Amino acid sequence: MATVKDHQRLNALTAEDDKLGRLFVDPGNFTLTDLSGVRILHCGVDTVRQLYRGLIRPEIMCLFDKPGTLVNFAGQRWHAGRVGKDSGYQYKLQNADLGIILLVKNFNAKQDNIGPHLKIEVSPHAIDSLSPERLQEHMDYYAEHVLTHVERNQCAVHLALDLQGWTPPDDLVARMHCRSRAARDISGIKEIQWTLESATYGKGQSFLFGSAGSVQLGIYNKTLQARATDKLDYWEGVWKRRDSFDDQDPDNYDPEQPVWRVELRYHHSVIQQFACGSVDLHTGQAIDSNSYAAFAPHLDGLWRYGLRQFKLLARPGYFEPIWTLIRDDVRVDLPVDSLVDTTEYKRQYKTSRGFSGKNVELFLGNFVSLLARERVGARKAFYRLKDWECWPVIRDHYAAKGMDEDGLYKHIKGILEERHVRWGRAI
Repeated sequence: MATVKDHQRLNALTAEDDKLGRLFVDPGNFTLTDLSGVRILHCGVDTVRQLYRGLIRPEIMCLFDKPGTLVNFAGQRWHAGRVGKDSGYQYKLQNADLGIILLVKNFNAKQDNIGPHLKIEVSPHAIDSLSPERLQEHMDYYAEHVLTHVERNQCAVHLALDLQGWTPPDDLVARMHCRSRAARDISGIKEIQWTLESATYGKGQSFLFGSAGSVQLGIYNKTLQARATDKLDYWEGVWKRRDSFDDQDPDNYDPEQPVWRVELRYHHSVIQQFACGSVDLHTGQAIDSNSYAAFAPHLDGLWRYGLRQFKLLARPGYFEPIWTLIRDDVRVDLPVDSLVDTTEYKRQYKTSRGFSGKNVELFLGNFVSLLARERVGARKAFYRLKDWECWPVIRDHYAAKGMDEDGLYKHIKGILEERHVRWGRAI
């Protein structure tokens, strides 16, 4: 696997090597890129989702008898209602003033059994107003009012960088690459989505790379998105925090220019992989955390990891200078001491071995036989398989055997073709 390199960084005044310089030189063709006009406005946690296991307190279920009404819960007023099955939960309690949504009763677990029955989602303004420790205390407090036998069940986080003075290039999709997890080589992003002409933010204003069940990279025009959701006043207040209020200061937020957001979204299963696989360089102990507060000191590490997983290339083998700048210079703004320099970050993939591994392969064989019988194509079948709740188990099992998603697709396609050729319409 070829290593992707950075451009040489120079001081714009002295032309000497400078690890914080904003002048970048391509060592192959000596082209210069000046990023002195890029303004880093904010990098913080945009979303927290804390998951819990436990037994639902039966007395709270009456809160959902009349969906759409206001109810009293845990000393606050909440809007109670039902939610769509896509969320994985049946009910919600929402308080926009607190910036908290409680999703209650997992669709895939019985109400009278201990299970993953609670997910707490926290909005940016609540995250911004509380330290990770205080926010964790608030979430745990509400969890205790929803569940008995409560235990934390890992968290998910979104990290967001807002900047001005840079616009995504027209060929962003073509130049964005990611590291294949199993093969460890650089390949094209498997999934790409962007808003269409009729979407809220306009064509070419929003890009999304990766899978929602793993790590996603979003790049979008935050000014348009904030205006569309009536949150521009709030975000302008955040962006002006670094403002010196000197009109001539080149690092000030400029309300006349668009703000672009680079966002990394980590699914809770990926956080768990980091918690199991990352170790303290001094003690050799794993992070072994299951809460947002415990993982907060490691978010700088996740930021760097994400920008190495998704690579914006200037040309083959070299990072685009903006990617080097935001990977190396940016820190997640939190009132905690970062542990990025004392931790080795690595994902430990859960493998399916023995009985469960055998089940995965037996299932796939039977699955393909049914596909062949119904004359379903490999591509359609593969997308249906990825939508299934058990997809992570299947994916991780084959990843442990050295097969990435592209390899698994080709494997299914090959078996399907063999079934057609050997059995024909007798299937």
